[in-house]
Amino acid sequence: MTTISIPRRKTRQVQIGNVWVGSDHPVVVQSMTNTDTADAAATTKQVYELWKAGSELVRITVNSPEAAAQVATIRANLDAMGCDVPLVGDFHFNGDRLLRDYPDCAQALGKYRINPGNVGKGSKRDEKYAFMIEQAIKYKKPVRIGVNWGSLDQSVVVKLMDANAKLAQPLSADAVMREALIVSALESADQAISWGLDPNQILLSCKVSHVQDLISVYRSLAARCDYPLHLGLTEAGMGSKGIVASTAALSVLMQEGIGDTIRISLTPEPGGDRCTEIIVAQEILQTMGLRSFTPLVTACPGCGRTSSTVFQELASSIQSFLREQMPIWRLQYPGVADMTVAVMGCVVNGPGESKLADIGISLPGTGEIPVCPVYVDGEKTVTLKGDHISTEFQTIVLDYVQTRYAEGGAKRQEIKPKVIALKVV
Repeated sequence: MTTISIPRRKTRQVQIGNVWVGSDHPVVVQSMTNTDTADAAATTKQVYELWKAGSELVRITVNSPEAAAQVATIRANLDAMGCDVPLVGDFHFNGDRLLRDYPDCAQALGKYRINPGNVGKGSKRDEKYAFMIEQAIKYKKPVRIGVNWGSLDQSVVVKLMDANAKLAQPLSADAVMREALIVSALESADQAISWGLDPNQILLSCKVSHVQDLISVYRSLAARCDYPLHLGLTEAGMGSKGIVASTAALSVLMQEGIGDTIRISLTPEPGGDRCTEIIVAQEILQTMGLRSFTPLVTACPGCGRTSSTVFQELASSIQSFLREQMPIWRLQYPGVADMTVAVMGCVVNGPGESKLADIGISLPGTGEIPVCPVYVDGEKTVTLKGDHISTEFQTIVLDYVQTRYAEGGAKRQEIKPKVIALKVV
């Protein structure tokens, strides 16, 4: 798959550890742990898993002295494991005290996330916020000013509501709330700059939990500043609801060139894999043609012609295999993430879709001859049949990767396939 050029909103560039955000840099995928940061071993393990899954920034909660005391240890543990992903400290309420009392924490983090609505009230708010900005300046750390619908600075809301009430044609309460989010973010950025923070160390976010509100807020925010913007539908929900809502909102904005980092805030199933949100973020970017992370598998949905589950099993098997190999392939075979693979279920669209992919296999539908033609770069190369189709097709994929994407070809690696047995009947 070839990436396409969607005109990006021109922004400042912000460096977060070894990651650049904004301007013409690729949209960055990030995630957040749900472990207790005070448990250094568990948090290190989850950060590492998120990084291996493709998270380019990982946010951790820093909410207590016990948590702050472990941040430097977590950073050291990750470095020892060869994991250089920048850590983002998520601060609320007591962030000023934690940054003051735990300088090792302040230094170990790659970025601070500060919610203006949860810093404090009145003069105390300004005092606490100013101190956190001073620490960012001292340790040369960028700051994400993250405004959230559920914890909005009420002084901003009251001020705008009062002004709105005096208008001849007042706006709706929802419109005022959306404006309050934007004003809070922009005014907080102006304050940070007045205290000495470099504008090139600022990112903004204004998170809400409804699709149309998010689109409206970010369109307006993007038009009124040049800071990089972090996109995310907060409290998106569980399962398909969270995936669909996040995809709908973020895709519209990114198609308009808005958004420099993204997170898919899914509520995991009990015991569910936190890495799911990373896969969703990657697939949104890849299916839009904005970035490539892993080879895409095209597979038909099935119909009355495909009463056998063979093509479904093969599609699932090969997709899992591709994801498992990507940490190795990404380093050894540049460009392999752009590869496309088709696993089709019958003769109607099977041969055509298989020819359009880099590698494709067309399995027989109900009543068809039990053979499976394989197409490589649009040409039929072999016909598979029998009980070992899955293993044989996987071998063909390995051959293709090692031949096409390695300079001058490559010697086959001994990779034992993790496959299921398939039999054409």
